[in-house]
Amino acid sequence: QVQLQESGPGLVKPSQTLSLTCTVSGGDITTIYYYWSWTRQPPGKGLEWIGHIASSGATDYSPSLKSRTSISRDTSRNQFTLQLSFVTPEDTAVYYCARFTSDNSWDYWGQGTQVTVSS
Repeated sequence: QVQLQESGPGLVKPSQTLSLTCTVSGGDITTIYYYWSWTRQPPGKGLEWIGHIASSGATDYSPSLKSRTSISRDTSRNQFTLQLSFVTPEDTAVYYCARFTSDNSWDYWGQGTQVTVSS
């Protein structure tokens, strides 16, 4: 059973960098055919894909967030990390890490973590 757990600060000030880590257990983030992803859900809105890091280490990002987003990984700890720079209150959301498969489906999700951008 694969488990994902998000961690990071719940409050970030405007213009700072949001940094979240997803720790994966029960599965190796270097296993092929999987994409380790970040998504978010702002209050009252739908789920928004932020980006992913593939088993190869290649990354891909949402065009609307690409200029502010970086996803990296630590294979020794089986973790991957989201950094979103120059945040504004519009970045307030519940952030989720999840695994996306090569047959275009989401199969495992973290429980989500609330991040609020406020001074």
